Amino acid sequence: MKMETITRFYCLVLSVLALAQSQTAVAQQAGNQRPNFVVIVADDMGFSDMGAFGGEINTPNLDKLAGEGVRYTNFYVAPTCSPTRSMLMTGMDNHLVGMGCMYEYLAPNQENQPGYEGVLSTEIPTMAEILQANGYHTYMTGKWHLGKNKDHIPAARGFERSFSMLSGSGSYFSMNGPDEESTPNHYVEDHQYLKELPKGYYATKTFTDKIIEYIDSNKGDGKPFLAYLAHQAPHDPLMVPKDYLRKYKGMFDKGWDVLRDERLERMVKMGILSEKTVMGERLWYVPGFDKLKPAAQVVTARKMEVFAAVVDYMDMQIGRLMDYLEKNNLRENTYILFFSDNGPDVNDKASTYKNYPSTNNANWMAKTYTHGFQNWGRAESFTCYGPSWAQLSTAPFFGFKYTTYEGGTRSPLIVVSPKGTNAGQVNTEALMHVKDIAPTLLDIAGIAQPGTFKGKSIPAMQGKSWVSTINGNRTSPRTADDYLGTELWNSKSLRKGDWKIVNVMLPHGTGDWQLYDVKNDPGERFDLAASHPEKLAELLANWDQYMVENNVILPNRTPYDGMEDKLPPRPPVYAPDFSRGSEVPEKG
Repeated sequence: MKMETITRFYCLVLSVLALAQSQTAVAQQAGNQRPNFVVIVADDMGFSDMGAFGGEINTPNLDKLAGEGVRYTNFYVAPTCSPTRSMLMTGMDNHLVGMGCMYEYLAPNQENQPGYEGVLSTEIPTMAEILQANGYHTYMTGKWHLGKNKDHIPAARGFERSFSMLSGSGSYFSMNGPDEESTPNHYVEDHQYLKELPKGYYATKTFTDKIIEYIDSNKGDGKPFLAYLAHQAPHDPLMVPKDYLRKYKGMFDKGWDVLRDERLERMVKMGILSEKTVMGERLWYVPGFDKLKPAAQVVTARKMEVFAAVVDYMDMQIGRLMDYLEKNNLRENTYILFFSDNGPDVNDKASTYKNYPSTNNANWMAKTYTHGFQNWGRAESFTCYGPSWAQLSTAPFFGFKYTTYEGGTRSPLIVVSPKGTNAGQVNTEALMHVKDIAPTLLDIAGIAQPGTFKGKSIPAMQGKSWVSTINGNRTSPRTADDYLGTELWNSKSLRKGDWKIVNVMLPHGTGDWQLYDVKNDPGERFDLAASHPEKLAELLANWDQYMVENNVILPNRTPYDGMEDKLPPRPPVYAPDFSRGSEVPEKG
């Protein structure tokens, strides 16, 4: 009898243990069923730089992702990095979450105003904080640019593990910043501010090393993860490892005019653009490439060769991350997103500083870097590719980083879903925005948006979920009545359906509201404000609503004040029947 009791007890214990193990296995299985998210962001990469969007740069890994996922051609970001990243993190307009203006350029009338703190607001949760609270691992590596003190670094904003450059740019090889004031640059790993970088540091590789390390550290525990890889590439200063320095020698000898047209032709064949698309105006202050002397052509092309190498190397590292996920059976339940934070940069800091030789930054630049043609792309050179090549990166659009023209705010987007829904397709209809990403990830994960944060009520995210669009049930997450507003440094735009109004200050714009049918005129070539006054009035009324709803304070000072006459007068752009060439059409 006693033995029977012991036996029964032993069997009961085994049953309980088996049940516990079964429940654990079910829990792990359920955890594994919740998807992982990999969000990869390039910095200052143009709409058509990668092969999958018409570029000639070698990007086989991004092209492969495009073939496995969907390319979206109407995806919008902010004109610069910090505002874009603030919206990515929160699902809210940048003017509501501390990034109404970048802290480096805050206007006097914006100081001490809510939404203009110059750091990401701690009153609104990040998607990392929400995902982490709901059982996700959260990892971040790369450029942060949303705050530097201990309360604003990635580790304080929901990232379980992080390795980050906190400022906006700097050397790819060292702690040198973009100027004397920012040197040494600020880096953190988790909560620890770094005094030196890892041995053999190269930003693009190290950021990839770290994100793989973090994912690998917990890969067997059954919990899903968010991995946010924010590349510094291809932001200036353009620097690459030595074996990439000459990879693109001769590739760009045709010049920007010919290559812009070739990109446009490829985009038309890919279905990214209509065959009726007219190329955006070539920057009026940039000469035709064929007008340069042969020696100048070779020297100028070298800058684009370096830029291409930086993009190519980033693509290779993205491929390394994809290979890791594949080999560890993590791809089949992972959503992958890739986009650029804004358009390409036209500024050439090294050349600019030469024009102001008595300034501290000019002196610092001269003693810190060497600028000879043969040195471009190396660690000891501060290389930028300038407006001539930036307009190639933005093809077929007009404008660039800092402006609210399409070239500054329309970004290439690739979304890969685990089921491979609509793989290889191009979606030219969906109107999408970077602030949609946070609510989309939460929706996919089955996580409700919180109504409170830190004991206070918070508004619902403004972004729209893409789930129905990703699944192929809806063409676009937005209706005909929805609109997207953008403002930075008094450059303004609003997109609604096929229409867009834009007002960019001198010297890069006209300082007046313009109206474009961007579905048929993505190059913003033909201003329809005079011929469609009712549509202009409609969108201006929406603009007024946008300003009120998002606490937009137009600055009383911008970085472009005093520069109105620094560029030659812009010639008129006429609209006769003409080819899609880069040249401004002649008046008939």
